[in-house]
Parts: sequence; structure tokens; C-alpha cells
Amino acid sequence: MNGTLVYEDYLSLYNRKKIKSLSFKKSQIQPSSIDLSLSEECYEIKTSFLSPDNKVRDKLRKIYSKKITLKTPKIFKKNRTYIVRLNETLNLSNSITGHCNPKSSTGRLNIFCRTILDYCDEYEKIPNNYNGEMFLEITTRSFDIKISKGDKLNQMRLRKKFNYYLNDKDLKKINKKTPLIFTDKKNIIENGLRVSVDLSNNYEVCAYVAKKTSLNINFSKINFYEIKKFWKPLMPKNNCLIIEKNKFYILKSKEKICIPSNLAGEMIPYDTGIGDFRAHYAGFFDPGFGDPEGSYAVLEVKTNELPFILEDGQTIARIKYEKLNKKTSVVYGSNINSNYQNQKLALSKHFK
Repeated sequence: MNGTLVYEDYLSLYNRKKIKSLSFKKSQIQPSSIDLSLSEECYEIKTSFLSPDNKVRDKLRKIYSKKITLKTPKIFKKNRTYIVRLNETLNLSNSITGHCNPKSSTGRLNIFCRTILDYCDEYEKIPNNYNGEMFLEITTRSFDIKISKGDKLNQMRLRKKFNYYLNDKDLKKINKKTPLIFTDKKNIIENGLRVSVDLSNNYEVCAYVAKKTSLNINFSKINFYEIKKFWKPLMPKNNCLIIEKNKFYILKSKEKICIPSNLAGEMIPYDTGIGDFRAHYAGFFDPGFGDPEGSYAVLEVKTNELPFILEDGQTIARIKYEKLNKKTSVVYGSNINSNYQNQKLALSKHFK
């Protein structure tokens, strides 16, 4: 069947050497995506680039400013840009396409990363019939981050034939039988699922904003860091919050959402129709997220132009749903050590 590939498909692609990696671990495979891992090969660069007419490696030779090895952990300095070769290489058939996204823990640290491929004119895109290496551009924007060989900052979702995004009519039918969102609001489905921000309680923490600090975060250390050293908690005023220019915020959705086990989801990161800000870095939701009672979505918010006032219940993002190509035996949750099932306002897994 056509649609988004599932756990069993990724395992098959690896066994058939369509996805190759010298350091592959089965735990990299998620219900409808696969985590990608960093190799030791790393470069610091002065300018970002795409490589529509060349191999990435050939272009790198001309523009990199410093070659680095990740055999031992290295600190990636804030606002500097690095390119790291991923351990995975692809040898896909012409019926499979896809794209990449940062992992949730990456986005919640305000690490901006995007995949670059040989002879490809778009970031994050996996074109038809791709055969070659994969590279990841990394810019950390709030904190200095210690990065190691084998760290998994991004993920890849593949599809057979083409995208099978569900239209609003289909979503409304599904929502009547199996709730996709838990809310009393009407008109919640419009160009996908509308997600709003929760600023309802003026006496509780509604958000975190990243502090300026010289401390670094080791990406490999889980449940390790004290929140107060890196984040300032915020409470709304009159059910509003001002998003300041060039500051990074973590908020949560007002609604609980659900991704049924036969679907996958993707949050749209930037929609100028609902505000000039980015609301999400990590877009993939695997089947089983929030199933069956719903889970809040965490929003990674930044505005680059003007300060922006958010009000309680204001639409801040949209989620698209897509069909899986078959039923998956693995869903998001505790059985695969998923970090953010049943989350509330949650920072990345690195914080206690």
C-alpha cells in the first residue's frame, strides 16, 4: 500500500541495505520514522548552502573554515554553524520519498538543524531514487551544546509514492469516531487540526524562556541539568504573554491531541496566516502519541521580527495527519521508552 512507512518497513530497508549504517541500532527505529545519528566527521562553516549541482562533500571542500572530529565530544558554540556527516547512507527506489526534521529534544533546546543531500535543491528533502550520503547542518541558538559521535539530533520519515495527507472532510469523520483533539471549541479542524496556546491561569507557570548563560549542555546527558540555571519560568498577565524578539520560549497547547495508531502527524512549523513566528522545530508525531486520552503538544516559539502578544486560546500551529501504508506493530509510548507521552509543559529530557 501507498503511504507513510512504518517500523517494519524501516527494519526491512536496513536489512536489504537500502539504509546503511556502520553504527545502526534497532532502537533508532520509531513507529513511523527513524532516528539518524552523527558520525565523527564534522566541519565548521561560515555560510549555509545547498548542493543542487554537486555532491555536498565536494562543496564542503571549498567553503569549510575548520575541520573537526567528534571522536571525543566537542562543544558547539552558540550561533556558529557546523556540518556533520550522518552515519546513515541511502540507496532508495524511485517509489520512496521523504523528508527529515529535528527530534523533539533537539527543538526544545533551540538547536536549529536541517539535512542537506547531494544534488538536492531543498533542505530536509529526500528525493526519488536517492543514493548517497546525508549531512546535517547544526546551529545552536540558545546554549552551547556538547555534541558527541552517535548523538541523534534529527529523524527521517519516508513515504511510498507520495504524501497521503488527510483533508478536513476526512479528519472530521475520524474525529467523530476517534477523537483527534479534546476540546469544547468548534471549527477546530481547518486546514488541518488547529492548535492553540494555553495561557489560562495567571497564577501558574505557562511558559519558559531561555536564559543567557555561559554554561553548556551535554546532549547525551538525560535528566541531569537544573532548570533554573537555563530557563526562566513565566506566568501570563491578563491571560496574555509577550513574545520578545529573538528570545526562545517553551509553551504548551490548550488542547490535548491524539495520533491514532493507524495515522501519523506533522506540525506545520511556520504559518504567516496566524502570526510572524515559528511555533515548532520538531514536526513529527508518531502513531500512538496521546492515544487514547490525549496529550498536550509542546510548542517551541520564537519571533524574529517584532514582539508579539499571545492570548489564551489563540491558534498557534496546525497539525496535518497522514495515512500509514500499513498497520504498525509498534506505537509511541512507554514500551519503546518514548520521552514525551502524557506530557504537560515539558522541557527537553536533559532537565530534571
